[in-house]
Amino acid sequence: MEIAEGPDGREFDRAIEVLEEQTSVLWRRERTTSHSLAKTVHPEMEPAAYGILTLLQREGSLRATDIANSIGVGKPSVSRQLAGLERLGLVSRQLDPDDARSQRVVLTPLGKQQLTTAQTGRRNAFNDLMRSWKPEDVASLGSLIARLNSTYTKDTW
Repeated sequence: MEIAEGPDGREFDRAIEVLEEQTSVLWRRERTTSHSLAKTVHPEMEPAAYGILTLLQREGSLRATDIANSIGVGKPSVSRQLAGLERLGLVSRQLDPDDARSQRVVLTPLGKQQLTTAQTGRRNAFNDLMRSWKPEDVASLGSLIARLNSTYTKDTW
């Protein structure tokens, strides 16, 4: 590992090591959580599809191309996920009112209900997990994670 120049170089490098280590642990745990959440929404749902559902919940309706661009995967992968979600009755396709040649994907009532149930369970688990933390520490962590996420405009490695 390269040591940064300046009086705080070694301290900063060590902080980066700890950050990398801890985010790796967090991401592994989040992958496990995503698998569980997906199964809560529907036992046959693939974990990768959970992100599509939350995106549709936030945006309302999107074209498959827009979904692919938003989550950073290819359209064939999104099409396969959407087909599975449609088969499970969690999403449906509607003609795009602005472009009759295109379709928009929306959550079905079942999709909304199942997603809300899974999110409520997740929120309750976070509540239990973080109960011993001070509210300002939870808020600070949320702000720092948001700041970290905003720096991920593109992969740098």
